[in-house]
Amino acid sequence: MADQQASSPNAREVQYWNSAATQPWADWHEPIDRLFAGLTQAALGLAAPQPGERVIDIGCGSGTTVLELARRVGPSGYVLGADISKQSVERARERIAAAGIRQAEVTLSDVSTHTFAPNSFDLAFSRFGVMFFSDPTATFTNLRNAMKPGGRLALAVFRTPQENRWATAPVAAVRHLLQPITPPGPEEPGQFSWADPARVHRILEDVGFQEVSLTPHDDLVMQLAGPGGTAEAADFAMRVGPVVRATTNATAQQREAVRSSLEVFFQSLDGPQGIVLPGAIWVVKARA
Repeated sequence: MADQQASSPNAREVQYWNSAATQPWADWHEPIDRLFAGLTQAALGLAAPQPGERVIDIGCGSGTTVLELARRVGPSGYVLGADISKQSVERARERIAAAGIRQAEVTLSDVSTHTFAPNSFDLAFSRFGVMFFSDPTATFTNLRNAMKPGGRLALAVFRTPQENRWATAPVAAVRHLLQPITPPGPEEPGQFSWADPARVHRILEDVGFQEVSLTPHDDLVMQLAGPGGTAEAADFAMRVGPVVRATTNATAQQREAVRSSLEVFFQSLDGPQGIVLPGAIWVVKARA
């Protein structure tokens, strides 16, 4: 991992995704999967993996999408999951072994620099794994070289912060308790860095992808917890999402104040559907 950190152009993200702050992405994969279930199925539906295909899953996390892709390509296909987080890769490998799936594996690597066999994948897929690359042009040049001519790209990415209040509203509710937060610039890595369709077209078309399209999925209902689950929602927000980065350097006292304020905030949202907030994504498609 030290060599990976030293050589990766995404060294800052490698360090962050191998820290204690991101351990919950491996430990809490079940509630994360529930939160993203609807949009995951939408993205997989548009990706349309077929039996016998070879697929790379970019930023595969704890393996949920690897398992689903492997199910769809079947025993005659192959899925390679790639992620920079050691803890998530280990969890993904455990889940693949437990499922007895032989047509999938996961590598601890950065797809920006990983050496892939050229012309080897029919499909490159990602669920929220492409927004943090420091040089997306270099990354997608590398990925395109790994894809077969005419191979398909299908990426789920978040739209604007304003359309994804499930992520931004909890941070806004506790901003007064935190040090000032400087959001990343429009060309910098970040959760919403692929929100601008013009930028997405530029990144992909500049490296030779064709037929680039962005399919909107908006008005998504993101359930953070069921009815009466204010404590559960606060726990989730303290472990997964933008609040985690915002409180990285906070003291224990500050973190407790943030959590208490989050409970109050989520109480104001609690209703018959539980604690829900809107979300919106693009599913980006293209051909190599």
